[in-house]
Amino acid sequence: MIHWLGAHQVVLTINGGSSSIKFAVYALGAAGSEPQRGLAGQLERIGRPGTCLTVPGPAPGQPSSQPVDAADQPAAIRFLLDWLARQPAFPTVQAVGHRVVHGGPAHQAPEVITPALLADLRQLTAYDPDHLPGEIALIEAFQARHPQLLQVACFDTAFHRAMPLVARQLPLPRRYAARGLRRYGFHGLSYTYLLAELGRRAGLAATRGRVILAHLGSGASLAAVLGGQCQDTSMGFTPAAGLVMGTRPGDLDPGVVSYLLQADGLTPKQLNHLLNHESGLLGISETSADMRDLLAAQATDERAAEAVALFCYQARKWVGSFAAVLGGLDTLVFSGGIGEHAAEVRARICQGLGFLGLELDEARNAVHAGVISSVASRVMVYVIPTDEEQIIAQTVGRVLGEIPVEEESKEVLISSIN
Repeated sequence: MIHWLGAHQVVLTINGGSSSIKFAVYALGAAGSEPQRGLAGQLERIGRPGTCLTVPGPAPGQPSSQPVDAADQPAAIRFLLDWLARQPAFPTVQAVGHRVVHGGPAHQAPEVITPALLADLRQLTAYDPDHLPGEIALIEAFQARHPQLLQVACFDTAFHRAMPLVARQLPLPRRYAARGLRRYGFHGLSYTYLLAELGRRAGLAATRGRVILAHLGSGASLAAVLGGQCQDTSMGFTPAAGLVMGTRPGDLDPGVVSYLLQADGLTPKQLNHLLNHESGLLGISETSADMRDLLAAQATDERAAEAVALFCYQARKWVGSFAAVLGGLDTLVFSGGIGEHAAEVRARICQGLGFLGLELDEARNAVHAGVISSVASRVMVYVIPTDEEQIIAQTVGRVLGEIPVEEESKEVLISSIN
């Protein structure tokens, strides 16, 4: 028997990165209620040795991992679709929500994926050649295997769409702005979640104040928020700009690009690979793009120590510059793999920010407490784990509206959650 169960929509979220694919199935409750996550996991190290599928294990904090024979992304996508099809929760899925990193100038709100939108995204691949092709491949694979499923694009750039013109403009001839060259900003799904979670923890007034959100992971960026609206962000036209990252350089003198093209005779493809896959912390350390490796090695490896120092120094500069944009600072939020788990990095970033009224509580920071600022600090400092998938699920739920689903399907999903 079919019931109108708008309070029980079932959504699969797909968060495809350059070397990973995260996925989760959510049961969406009534408006304003928390989505319930069921089946979830991640394909990691795609295209590199040690590709594996990780899913939650029988005990909390003990994930189960299995090797995957997938030498490249197409193989990884085929494996994921086959694996999902065998899961009891999958038949309950009504729609698939995709994180799409770049929407260009025309796509700044979630959209049902149509042939016209796919055609637009293909035209945008030069904007982000490291993410968009893989995201398009995921969309097309689900379309081919499960044509009955509605698919929704959730754009990472949407959070930044209201940035002031002065923060969006690139100082190039205006004809390039007409072609869509401007600062877009990314990590928007993460920032949407963090701002909402800050409101839940500290109250709505905190989200209306002077807030800096720091999503620090392999890809890293910061956003300056005032009155609940993004005023500026460190990433720009592409996710390679801003703060130094795992394998990306962050902001770079354009003369360096000109030099590399001329002196080394690099093609655009080779240059893109150098800037997006060989630079950043990996380029400086010459050993690893992973902050955990660098922190462990810094005492005996000068290159690792320099990479850590550069990351912390640049992040502190961005906090200082965004405090200037905001006219001060009320709240700093750390998130992302580094922001959530690297106490030393958080401490080194905050070192020297006392002039803003920021003071860390060393003991609370060491155990990754939710609030790590001291009682005397005028700036509240939070550690908030991000959840981009939850935002994707909620976004798709709004697009779906009320969809009829089988009562039996709902029971299968809820049992998989429990």
